[in-house]
Amino acid sequence: VDLSLQNGFSSGMKLEVANKSDPETYWVASIIMTCGQLLLLRYDGYRDDRRADFWCDIMTADLHPIGWCGQNNKVLRPPEGIRDRYSDWGAFLVQTLSGASSAPAALLEGPHRGRNPLDLLAPGSLLELQDREWPLQAWLVVVEENTGGRLRLHYAGAEKRAEHRRWLFYLDPFLHPVGWARQQGHSLTPPAAVRGLKSESDWQEVLQGVLGKTEESAVPEQFFKDKPVIGTHSFSAGMKLEAVDPAAPFTISPATVTKVFNEKYFLVQIDDLRSEPLGASAFACHVSSGGIFPVQWCLKNGVPLTPPKGYPGQDFDWADYLKQCSSEAAPQHCFSVDLPDFGYTENMKLEAVNPLSPEEIHAATVTKVKGQHIWLRLEGSKKPVPECIVHVESMDIFPVSWCETNGYPLSHPRKPKVKKQRKIAVVQPEKQVAPRNTAHDGLRSQDYNSSESGLGNGKYCCPKIYFNHRCFSGPYLNKGRIAELPQCVGPGNCALVLKEVLTLLINAAYKPSRVLRELQLDEEARWQGYGETLKAKYKGKSYRATVEIVRTADQVPDFCRKTCIKLECCPNLFGPRMALERCSENCSGLTKTKYTHYYGKKRSKRIGRPPGGHTNLEGGVKKPSKRRKRRKHFFVHKKKRSPASLDNTPAGSPQGSGEEEDLDEEESGSEDSGSEQQDELMEDSEVSEKKSRPSSPSQGDKRKRKSRAFSFSDDENKPPSPKELKSMVEDRLQLDSSPLDWSVADVVRFIKTTDCAPLARIFLDQEIDGQALLLLTLPTVQECMDLKLGPAIKLCHHIERVKLAFYQQYAN
Repeated sequence: VDLSLQNGFSSGMKLEVANKSDPETYWVASIIMTCGQLLLLRYDGYRDDRRADFWCDIMTADLHPIGWCGQNNKVLRPPEGIRDRYSDWGAFLVQTLSGASSAPAALLEGPHRGRNPLDLLAPGSLLELQDREWPLQAWLVVVEENTGGRLRLHYAGAEKRAEHRRWLFYLDPFLHPVGWARQQGHSLTPPAAVRGLKSESDWQEVLQGVLGKTEESAVPEQFFKDKPVIGTHSFSAGMKLEAVDPAAPFTISPATVTKVFNEKYFLVQIDDLRSEPLGASAFACHVSSGGIFPVQWCLKNGVPLTPPKGYPGQDFDWADYLKQCSSEAAPQHCFSVDLPDFGYTENMKLEAVNPLSPEEIHAATVTKVKGQHIWLRLEGSKKPVPECIVHVESMDIFPVSWCETNGYPLSHPRKPKVKKQRKIAVVQPEKQVAPRNTAHDGLRSQDYNSSESGLGNGKYCCPKIYFNHRCFSGPYLNKGRIAELPQCVGPGNCALVLKEVLTLLINAAYKPSRVLRELQLDEEARWQGYGETLKAKYKGKSYRATVEIVRTADQVPDFCRKTCIKLECCPNLFGPRMALERCSENCSGLTKTKYTHYYGKKRSKRIGRPPGGHTNLEGGVKKPSKRRKRRKHFFVHKKKRSPASLDNTPAGSPQGSGEEEDLDEEESGSEDSGSEQQDELMEDSEVSEKKSRPSSPSQGDKRKRKSRAFSFSDDENKPPSPKELKSMVEDRLQLDSSPLDWSVADVVRFIKTTDCAPLARIFLDQEIDGQALLLLTLPTVQECMDLKLGPAIKLCHHIERVKLAFYQQYAN
């Protein structure tokens, strides 16, 4: 069912294609590969040389079947690259076209050009369906839905009868294009199931009305090229056999050939010995039909045979039954020869149609394999369904993930519902605690109560963390985004609540990466909590850093205040206390302009903390340094360190980073004109310059700080160390030949010499030669080879080594 959904083209077909250099002339080309509506072609005459292969789109390229140029007086001329290879091109054409298969004309020209069965069998398309009980009759059916070639059909003239809808794959042997019945001499008659809905004259009106639209909605016959060919049978009426009832394919029962229609079709009926059979099941078959077996097939294969309804006794014996019915068994030669092994084994998974409800497709497990038939256990059915018996070539079974690929719902096993056991907290009377006074803050939640009872008076339970939107947001945080944050987060586990709070703050910043850098855990700092990895995205780049988060509730207020100080905002911007009317720090009058300008004026006068009770001010003599151009210099908040101020930093204030930074955010929230990457590069260069300077004797007894080890992998452009340079030189590759000339075997041989040797099989299976190797990139490797990031990076490292060596040795 998957392989049949092609566009009708196959490798080896030949067609006439316009020359690229001279579009007025054409030449014969062969199809090398197909991919949807794209064809990979090679002009005949290039033989095995793939360098001139080219892709073209069926819908737009100038493609024609073989013989088109002769019919339309067009010139056949070989391309320039091979004109000198043969002296007699006429003889060459005779040789290359003898026995060749031409691409179908309907696929290259006309309204159906380049379309596949999925495109053509659209809702509203018309087909003809043979009657399952009288195959010499057919009736028109209309396509309601097409899912991966599986069609939902209704009989023309019975649109409103849902019970008469049929689900069939488009290559079903009983489904045909319009006009098939007339070609075969069969009649167009509505089936017995719907014939009583209208009078004979009404059905004729329906037929005439539908046939008037045939040209618009009919499907060409060549799109049914993969349909199984029905051979000639040798059954005769009265023969006995064993058969599976297609309406309920769960058991195998004795059956009888009741009618032979012609050399292709015969009617099989499941035996029913009751005096008044109720709805005896009869169905048309052909020689290759699944579900029919010779007599005693079940006995030979160890499969239980269900006796006919009304059969006296428990034990069924074919010899006695044939004598009783005065019938003969169908000879073995009447049945189709066993097909080669399809590879099915027990416990394999696939997807299969539910025979009791054909609109449902279930995940299924193979439970038994006997000859050409498999037994399937359907998973996820609302009602229990016995194991189904299915022929290996049935068009009601699909590979795993077929439903997902075609957007169809799959019935899969449901997880059993497990009732959670109620947890009963056992508390000793002498250890009971009085209710907390913060119950009005919503701390009586289930999480808090569980933590209260099980973790010692809520030691690890964080209270609500409030965002006080009116407080001063500082130079890093966008006041507008702060106003969009929720009123509070929590209560809950300290780590979870604080991680959520910090993530919200990072996302509310002008530059999330800058805030992440401020919060990054200092290597030499003493800390009582534990590290949590936080992430940020800025200008399409990803950043991550380890940030300290406290673990106990008593540390939360101090943690929130210190974090606010690091971000140079009001200490009450977020924390366990809600600022109602007015902030206790009196920060409502501050703006970024006043705040930074105030800092700039008061630095030299060594005035203490600015309003807000915190400071990043560190006095000292200015050091000359390069600055990039600023848009508004008086909005710049300068932050520097001097050796003289190392021991004079106020307690509780954050330490400077030792790096000069320009923060050009304005109160309106505009972002810095320079990119974050330039900031990183400039700061890294300044840090390395400072490290290279000899320290003065007066600084020898001072505490030295290491610059933060940022994990911003996207922006690190540090020069390699001498050791790295040495390893790079040693890792350089020397090639004996140009990769452009490598065959697939040469590529496989090279991969086996690396630490990616287990991946050599992929290169062999995908036929990757040297030219293709040089085109591989990390995204291509991940997508085409289905590799995870780690192995893909390792493999691309070796590919880049080949590319580098190629450029150095052979590029000239």
